Amino acid sequence: MNARSRQARQTLRNRTRSQRAAARIARNGTGTLATHALAAGLTPRQASSVASSLRKNAAKLGIQGQAGTAYRKGQARTCTRYTARQVAAIAVIYRPRKPMYVQAAARLALAA
Repeated sequence: MNARSRQARQTLRNRTRSQRAAARIARNGTGTLATHALAAGLTPRQASSVASSLRKNAAKLGIQGQAGTAYRKGQARTCTRYTARQVAAIAVIYRPRKPMYVQAAARLALAA
């Protein structure tokens, strides 16, 4: 596989991941913070990093999402799901340093 096709596959994979996350949020009305970050165009590793920072900011604001259950590889775990409006409110006070995270925070703030 040459570099051009590798780049094309990566672009398609990233776009698909982002669209699926956005569709899941639109379908259910809520999503975890990581799902909202994925919908903003971050990779899964970046999304988990941003989600943990957003969780801290949610606690500062006193925003509590809906408790839910998420399944991965057949294992159930508890999670908290937030609406787009709640995520936008949390993203307003989120102050990231990395340029990629700054862009994602702007997208999250505009999502509502």
